[in-house]
Amino acid sequence: MSKKCVVIGFLGVHLDQPRKSRDRWATWRPTVAICQQEDLIVDRFELIVERRYSKLANQVIQDIETVSPETSVRAHPVTLKDPWDLEEVYAGLHQFSREYAFDTDAEDYLIHITTGTHVAQICLFLLTETRHLPGRLIQTSPPPGRGRSKHDEAASVEGTFQIIDLDLSRYDELAKRFRQEHDEARSILKRGIDTKDESFNALIDRIEKVTLATKAPILMSGPTGAGKTQLAKLIYELKHSRRQVFGPFVEINCATIRGEQAMSALFGHTKGAFTGANSARAGLLKSADGGMLFLDEIGELGLDEQAMLLRAIEEKEFTPVGSDQSIHSDFQLIAGTNRDLVAEVTAGRFREDLLARINLWSFQLPGLRERRADIDPNLDYELQQFTRDSGQKVTISKEARKAFLDFAMDPTTTWNANFRDLNAAVTRMGTLAEGGRITIELVHEEIARLRSSWQTTDAHGDDDVLASCLDDSQIAQLDRFDRVQLAEVVRVCRQSRSLSQAGRTLFAESRKAKAKPNDADRLRKYLHRFGLSWDELL
Repeated sequence: MSKKCVVIGFLGVHLDQPRKSRDRWATWRPTVAICQQEDLIVDRFELIVERRYSKLANQVIQDIETVSPETSVRAHPVTLKDPWDLEEVYAGLHQFSREYAFDTDAEDYLIHITTGTHVAQICLFLLTETRHLPGRLIQTSPPPGRGRSKHDEAASVEGTFQIIDLDLSRYDELAKRFRQEHDEARSILKRGIDTKDESFNALIDRIEKVTLATKAPILMSGPTGAGKTQLAKLIYELKHSRRQVFGPFVEINCATIRGEQAMSALFGHTKGAFTGANSARAGLLKSADGGMLFLDEIGELGLDEQAMLLRAIEEKEFTPVGSDQSIHSDFQLIAGTNRDLVAEVTAGRFREDLLARINLWSFQLPGLRERRADIDPNLDYELQQFTRDSGQKVTISKEARKAFLDFAMDPTTTWNANFRDLNAAVTRMGTLAEGGRITIELVHEEIARLRSSWQTTDAHGDDDVLASCLDDSQIAQLDRFDRVQLAEVVRVCRQSRSLSQAGRTLFAESRKAKAKPNDADRLRKYLHRFGLSWDELL
């Protein structure tokens, strides 16, 4: 059973009014004409009428019944003191949309936007776009070459109509443009790198959508070197290209500031506010007015700075050190951290209310070892960046590239500093490349250098890793060999998304000899030897 067609529209005070009573059938009148279309059967017309034009409404209703007996008309009287007042007209139409009993299963709704004031047409469009009026727009037009001032008894007066669906994906050319804009935005956030990792691409798509839809704070977490600072800059670049921000991009690593220095750097100070304050300072929050503020390692801020930052986010005001006058600054905040801020709240080192405020949009950036499929295109990107920065064209031989990627993709390759390690590796190889060509010998030299640096770093950090999951007496009972091995197991577990993934990484070689490897069970039993479980390590 086909749905009924229902039109909703204003009575046209001028367009539906014939110049002379006897001319009404020779004059194009949109409300009547919409019911005269041969290929549009209107079952019901919901006619919104200003009360003072009830006489004209009665005439139009009679004429609709004459030209389209199958169309029933229901008048909806409204009182508008000023039909050009946006607030008044929108409120009236919004109330109509709330009270009307829509039945989208049985009826299709067409919202007529040819009649009514321009303000009424805008309001009808907005209510249709937001689905308060669950239908499509319909626009009517007079016959070609024929206006209301011309009189031609022989010409048809029903004119034409066009239905406009606000689901723009239905329009091929528009959909193509939107896809192009999406691809451009995605390319900006990925620095033009053709990344292959599906989960990372999905993450970028979500960040793009949030970036263009809101000015709310964004929290980016992830290991050091995962690219939080670069992504923050790219988010700013995207918003700036769409004219959503006009102020500057301001950044600071909160781990580099402490005490009064932190207060002064963030919120500014007055002259003489403290010893050494020989002149006033605006502060970073004020400098970011109208733009974007990136606070990297936000978990390093003290509780006092956190309290003032919360006020600045919520009220867009803060008080500089030594001042009793508040300063206004409207900025978008992006915060970065490599800490577990929930754990920091539990430990009393981070304010719960501030975390709730900045955690509305939270994104976990994966480390390089979790994005091994993207190492290949990122290698090309780093080579291009080296060429741009140094002015020296550098390429890599086929066998050298294979050797480097084999090393990079190996599950035992830890990439402790993530993309910083990759950037440093390419920079060193590019600098040493004679004739601008990276050879396999240079690759082998770089691989040895990276492995040595990671072993040194890991050796210094083993005790800290073990201290996070075992007490001193338990650590004291471990042989030196077990300390090193267990610390590495704990690191891999914390960098993995699941017990199975951690097991595959840790048993990458021995699992090849097993017909049915059960990596998760092997890892679970290993941890149990030391009184640990997967959940305790997270």
